[in-house]
Parts: sequence; structure tokens; C-alpha cells
Amino acid sequence: MVSLVCTLQDHLDDVNWCSFSAKLLATCSGDKTLRLYSCADFSELPFSPLTGHGYGVHCCCFSSCGQFLASCSTDATVVVWSTVSGEIEAVLEHPGRSPVRICALSPDCANLVSGASDGSLALWDFPSKRLQRTGAVEDTTMVACSFSPCSQMFMTGSTYGDLRLWDLDMNQLHAQKNAHDLGVTCCVFAPTILGDSNMVEFHLASSGQDSHVKIWTISKFISGGYKMQLLRKLTSQSAPVLSCAYSFDGQLLVSGSVDKTVAVYDAKNGILLYTLNQHDRYVTACAFSPSAPLIATGSMDKSVNIWKVEDGCSGHAGKCLPEESFVTSGQGSTSAGRSKLLVSDWSEEDVSVWLLDEGLEVLVDKFRSNNIDGTELLNLTKETLASELHIESVGLRGRVLRKVEELKNESLCTGIPDEFLCPITRELMKEPVIAADGYSYEREAIESWINTKNRSSPMTNLPLLTTLLTPNHTLKMAIGRWKTSR
Repeated sequence: MVSLVCTLQDHLDDVNWCSFSAKLLATCSGDKTLRLYSCADFSELPFSPLTGHGYGVHCCCFSSCGQFLASCSTDATVVVWSTVSGEIEAVLEHPGRSPVRICALSPDCANLVSGASDGSLALWDFPSKRLQRTGAVEDTTMVACSFSPCSQMFMTGSTYGDLRLWDLDMNQLHAQKNAHDLGVTCCVFAPTILGDSNMVEFHLASSGQDSHVKIWTISKFISGGYKMQLLRKLTSQSAPVLSCAYSFDGQLLVSGSVDKTVAVYDAKNGILLYTLNQHDRYVTACAFSPSAPLIATGSMDKSVNIWKVEDGCSGHAGKCLPEESFVTSGQGSTSAGRSKLLVSDWSEEDVSVWLLDEGLEVLVDKFRSNNIDGTELLNLTKETLASELHIESVGLRGRVLRKVEELKNESLCTGIPDEFLCPITRELMKEPVIAADGYSYEREAIESWINTKNRSSPMTNLPLLTTLLTPNHTLKMAIGRWKTSR
């Protein structure tokens, strides 16, 4: 079941795009603004709306860390914003000064691509914000772009109807002519990487003016060749489909149409699961949250609807995240909420509550002034208590250390499920990724292993057929649920 959570009606013109980070929702509009909302309760952030574009904003996307937001506009620029302050970090002027219709960030945040109405493409080094390369497809408008989950190539779609695969040197790897009659409107890679000993395989969804959503397989062969094949054609909507998006684990696919409907599909089998009919005009944008079972849809009716997937939950065996994980007041911490977190995840406020619970209220102000959070708490020593926190009482220092030791012992006794531990470090994973051997590892650990161990699998000792790594969003979500349920 999918239910409507809330409707946001702050834009003054058509909503052109929606994008989620783990904690925020961004929307952009023909009214020249972007708006940022907290996913905790969908309240607008104090510095929203973001103003800086001279014309309508067509697209926006978050960096994978969530600290930056990129947006593009008819004013021929891509603007990079800080999501912490709302300030402009950089303004990237598209070569040729043609209106920019689409922008996309690579999953590893190394590159940004912008596409314009004259068919030109610009590849930017995102950390330095410098232009690296340009490319073009003549006599068309670039309207769609998506990076592969490995960040090493990207797909573009145009009003001419073609889909083109590019590498980071701006070489065309494959061109799928007439992918959609009358033009492509959107394309998006699935988050997972498949394959065998001979090839690596990706899935891509595209939508078009032909009223279809198409799912493609893109095969990259070890020999260096590429092949693109149509896997499924989804025809549930009766008018041009303007947007599509995969869920964080690739199990669901959502699309928005000129017929005012939102369609939710089982992506693997191409089965229509739900049709949502809440918008009054064309549905121009849709996005899945990477951290909760939520969908955002934007429309020419100037509204954004937030939907909750209440069953199936993107292939999680019918288990959904608790509602309070994404619809809460967001005000303050409680002792009960704190107890569900790993101590290392405690905020400064959680540490203050713990001090009060343990009868150490005399230290609250001192800990706050020194910004002691959970990680700092676990690393306290007799020396730091005396020299840095200036706790003169030997007895009080000893009491704090005993309480901290009790916390450590409690954490050890809870036991972490083995599947949540990185096979290399044997530590709880924060950014799990799937390697070519099919096993999940902490990203930093497996990258270091690949760089120093001649590309052998840590688990099988066999050669890794590719060094491509894909984020394991499902495992990351499971770890998050385990941490909050403790």
C-alpha cells in the first residue's frame, strides 16, 4: 500500500524536479527557486528558498554525502549550493552559454555532467569545480542524464529520441537510436551491478514522449565491447511519461506522466503495483528516498506530494521502517531514543542526557562547552579529564571513567550480527559496497585491499573480474534499522 503523507505547496510555478538525500528533500521550479525540506517532518529549512538563478530551474541533485546540492537553469549555469548554510559554493557557466536542461553527479562525487538545449555536454571535476571536457550531439536538446553506479560512465537522453552511453573521456561507447519515439524525457541507472566471468551488467530505466517506460540491460564485456538490449516495456500510463526513478535497492520503479498519474512498478518483473492519482496536472518529477520508504512527486500543479510505501518496502520482505523514523517532531533527544543508538552515534545532547541519568549533572555544562559527543565520550582518559576538561576531583574523574567502561561493556554484550561486519576489518560497516565476488565490504577497506592485494577476493582468493564497486543500499538500510532498534 502507498499512502499520501503530506503535500508541499510552496512553489509559485511548475515543479520541475525532486531529489532526496538521506536527510533532505530538494525541489526546484520554474519560479527560479529551489526549496529544501527536512525529511524528519518535511518542514522547510530556515534558509530556504534558495535564490540565485536568473530563470527557471530544471533539475537538482545531491552529492552522495548530502552536503552539496547542484542545480541547473535556463540561465546557462549550474549552481552548487551548501546544504548546511544555503550559500552558493560555485557557479559553473556552461560552455556556449546555452540553457542547461539537465545535470547529474557521479555516485563517487568526482564528476558532474551538465547538458544543454543545444545538444552540448560539459564534464566538470566536482571537487575543484573545473571544466574537464565537452561533447555534443547535434540538432537536439539534452534532457536526461544518469551516471552508472560505478561512476565510470554516464547515459544521456535527448529530444531526438536517442540514448547515448559515454565514458569519462567523453567517448561515445554506445548509441541507442530511436529509444523512444518523439523523444526521451528521463533516464536513470539502477543502483546495482550484475555480471559473470565475461561481462558486467547494468540496468537502466528510461521514459519518453511515446508514453512508455523502458528497462534496458547494458552489458560491458571484459573484451571491452558494449551491448544494450531492451528488457521490458511498461505501458501502464496513457500519455507521455516525463520522469522515472529507481528505489534505493533497485526493487521498485516509479514514473510520472502527463496523464496526471504516478505509477509504481516491481522493477524486476515489470509489474504495475500502484497507480497514484493525487496530482491535478502533469507529473513532472519523482524521486525515492535513500533512507526511508518514501517517494516524492512533483507536478505542474505547483505541488510536491510525499508518499509512504507501507508494504513491500522496496523488497524488504514486507518489513517497513517505523513511521517515527521519518515523521517526527525532530525536537530534542530522549533517554529512550538515545538508548537505541550505538554510543559512538550519540550527539552532544545524548551525552548530556546520559550524564543526567547517571547523576553527573555537574558535568553537563563542561561536556557541552567541550563538544563531547558519543565518540569523544568513549575515548575519554584520565589525562583528558584532568588536563583538557579540567575536572579537578580525582573521585569524579574515576566515576566518569567507570561509567564509560560500563557503556563499553554494554555495547560488547549486545552483539553485532555477523553480516553487518566487514569481512576485512570485522567492524560494523558504514558504507557497504558489493564487490565482483558478490560479497559486501566497507568501501574504504575493499578499496585499500584492491590497491594492495593484486585484485584478489578477500573471501575466495580468486581474481576479481572487475574492480567496480556498487553501494549496497539494502545492507546499509538494514544496519541502520538494527542500530535504531537497539
